[in-house]
Amino acid sequence: MSVSTTSTDTGVAGGKPRKSTKLFYTGVLVLTFSNILIKAIGLMFKIPITNIIGDEGMGYFNAAYSIYVWFYMISTAGLPIAVSILISDCRAKGRINEVKRVFAMTVMLFLLIGMLGTGIMFFGAKMFANLIGSESIYYCIMAISPTLFLICISSAIRGFFQGYQNMVPTAISQIIEAVGKLVLGIVFALYAIKQGYSLPIVAAYAISGLTVGVAVGMLFLIVCKLTFRQSVYDEEYTVNGIDDTVRPSRALVWILISTAIPITISASVMSLTNMIDVMIVIRRLLSAGLSEANAVEVYGNYTSLAVPMFNLPPVLIYPISYSIIPLISSALTSGDRERADNAMNGSLKVAAIIALPSALGLSVMAKPVLSLFFRAESVESAAPLLSILALSVFFVGLLSVSNAILQANGHERKPIYSMLTGAAVKLVSSFILIGIPAVGVYGAPIGTFLCYLTITVINFRFLSKHCGVSPRIILTFVKPFIAAMVCAAAAWGANVLISSVYASRFVTLLAILIAVVVYMLVLLLIRGISKEDVLMLPKGHVIYRVLKKCRLMK
Repeated sequence: MSVSTTSTDTGVAGGKPRKSTKLFYTGVLVLTFSNILIKAIGLMFKIPITNIIGDEGMGYFNAAYSIYVWFYMISTAGLPIAVSILISDCRAKGRINEVKRVFAMTVMLFLLIGMLGTGIMFFGAKMFANLIGSESIYYCIMAISPTLFLICISSAIRGFFQGYQNMVPTAISQIIEAVGKLVLGIVFALYAIKQGYSLPIVAAYAISGLTVGVAVGMLFLIVCKLTFRQSVYDEEYTVNGIDDTVRPSRALVWILISTAIPITISASVMSLTNMIDVMIVIRRLLSAGLSEANAVEVYGNYTSLAVPMFNLPPVLIYPISYSIIPLISSALTSGDRERADNAMNGSLKVAAIIALPSALGLSVMAKPVLSLFFRAESVESAAPLLSILALSVFFVGLLSVSNAILQANGHERKPIYSMLTGAAVKLVSSFILIGIPAVGVYGAPIGTFLCYLTITVINFRFLSKHCGVSPRIILTFVKPFIAAMVCAAAAWGANVLISSVYASRFVTLLAILIAVVVYMLVLLLIRGISKEDVLMLPKGHVIYRVLKKCRLMK
């Protein structure tokens, strides 16, 4: 990553590094840590809840959750980003009073959206359940519907804090939500079982833990907003005074909506695709002769074991995408093109360095990794699916960052075209492949791979044409790929070799640790990491001196 913090990245006074740039790196670290913790908590939830309600119960749970995620993306994907961009722009121009008006309007918009979305989910629960092909999912959809209203209020406040590049409230609130889902979901499920309720109702009790957790997270964010010292964060932009200009509410609302709608459409396309994918998978399995319970069970196995593991590596990349939007927007508004270019190219490089070994390593280590957490009979079915699905991790990481870059450069509509094209590829390929007896449910991960590959290719075309982003192919992709291949081979070889001598679950963890060390060493030996990348790390000067003494870096 090569976002400069040298003389081109100085504040308005004294030549010190910009507070906004410092906040960017702090935000990335905070969100990375919190996302890892949240995914760990999510995994801690998946393991016991899968054992409690089984693959069939998780099928009901995950099907309802996929519908919620679609509504969540429609309701909250675009506005927080639009708010963060608008607030960053206002702050860069010294229009601090305008920030207050933007936030007030955002809260009102989110209240309306939240009430509408929750109403549609709640009263349309039976309709969605029938579309999926399982009436029993109805209970889970109703149980999770209030969450949408609560998360909308949270999203309004998160958008405000993102505009200030203060990611701590967002991170803590998300952790609160995850803990609520973990603890309360399990407690509620056990209570429902004790009462002798049917499996679909037990799954509904389990999913309601998320609703309560989101409510507590929302209350935390409200307290953070009420106690936030806005003037401290605005010092960088008010040295030369405050611009009292406040645009009319109608103009600001138009800016928010015109920015948010393209982002919302592009972001919600994949969640809509996943929701339709539920219908395709279950209905195609039913047409292949499986009973409703068996079809839901197969879907539950795929979405409870393979999909959560697939979603783990991108949590290291999403914070970069989330934090880089206001940084690029602010740099472009200030006319600092060099800082914007460094941020864009650097974020793509870091995404590749993280995503490549994750994709290849998880693919070859699918069965050992799943065996760390889940029952052997479930692992046997899910491991081959994860081996295919894991390869998509690389493209997920790149499209996340490329979408963020396009949005920050004012090309919010471009990801719509790439996402719609990718969604079409996924739906068509999944429908065809799942219907082939020899392929069956494997068509789902294959379709996902083709989908993300298509989106990434189109996005990079847009980056080159509209943003002037031309990453150095060898340094950004080829060298990390070579190191990732060696990393995956090291993980597989170490696992096989050590397992032949000492059989234990800890062998998998040791093999992964060996692979990580091998990856970093190979990356350094082939000059896949530059001096500038290392210097940006915490204690980067110390790390650089050690690497230089070891002759691993010039």
